[in-house]
Amino acid sequence: MRTTRVTVAALVAAAALALTACGSDTGKSTSLAEVNAPAKNKPGTVLDRPFDKPDLVLTDTNGKPWSLREQTKGKPTLIYFGYTKCPDVCPLTMSNIAVAKKALPKADQDNLQVVFVTTDPDRDTPESLGQWLKSQDPAFIGLTGEFAKIQAGARSLGIGIEAAKKEANGDIVSMHGAQVIAFSPKTDEGYVLYGESTTVEDYTKDLPKIIKGENP
Repeated sequence: MRTTRVTVAALVAAAALALTACGSDTGKSTSLAEVNAPAKNKPGTVLDRPFDKPDLVLTDTNGKPWSLREQTKGKPTLIYFGYTKCPDVCPLTMSNIAVAKKALPKADQDNLQVVFVTTDPDRDTPESLGQWLKSQDPAFIGLTGEFAKIQAGARSLGIGIEAAKKEANGDIVSMHGAQVIAFSPKTDEGYVLYGESTTVEDYTKDLPKIIKGENP
């Protein structure tokens, strides 16, 4: 499978526009911009200059400190920023990854780290985050914490997020980038980016290579 290569500078410059608005009550999602979207036969975008893994310490679903850099060191890792009350994009993305993960050999399933960082920490407590992720995959890692710290971590990966806001009609809307970033077990760098249109089939094809730190 071929992939698209882009520069990190271009990606970061455009990321602020690539936000998805999720309304907790409307059941609708609005894509504000389609940035660096791979062609249909290119779900993964291989970065020519990979991202450093953020030195991000947050709180896991057991209420304990969890270091992203330390606890995923040397392991193939997928990172996604979203929130549990998102009606569509977030649960679909995590479900697609969960289904694709099941196609891997058991040893690879155990080695793959899938990290979901909430963009709505005021509502996503460790307990509620843990319950939500169990319905996707009990092995998925959920992290919450101070919004400013989460936002800074996302920004370092070229992903824009904004604090959840209450609309005039009472809906809670959270703006967040819908990208999934894959980190290599060889370099611990984020080297492949996936957009919200990535399918189960796309992940199923790519994950065996991500596990090995190879380009998909």
